[in-house]
Amino acid sequence: MLALEDTTRVADYLVIASGNSRPQVRAMYEEIHARTKAAGVRHARAEGFELGWWILLDFGDVVVHLMQPESREYYDLEGLNADAKEVEWRKVALPSLPAPRARRTRESGGDARAAAGE
Repeated sequence: MLALEDTTRVADYLVIASGNSRPQVRAMYEEIHARTKAAGVRHARAEGFELGWWILLDFGDVVVHLMQPESREYYDLEGLNADAKEVEWRKVALPSLPAPRARRTRESGGDARAAAGE
């Protein structure tokens, strides 16, 4: 996680996370979306879900990038924001998020998106 508040007006924090495959990046998005929705937090938009190579979630002050290793290396967001202070996220007190609602599988008569209320 990078603290951008002193370097840009785009956002206060930039979170960059890697998933090893398209399904894993999409699963990361689904989990973040479900947990934040359950907590009453909405992101303005998410870009890139269809391809799953790089998904961006914009929460206003926090922008989250979920990327496959190749896209992370190619776009080098850490290098582009080299002036930003790195935040040791394991030391940041995070609010607990409610567990997402149980998702129905296709076998039980619904898909995950329908169960998540989308």
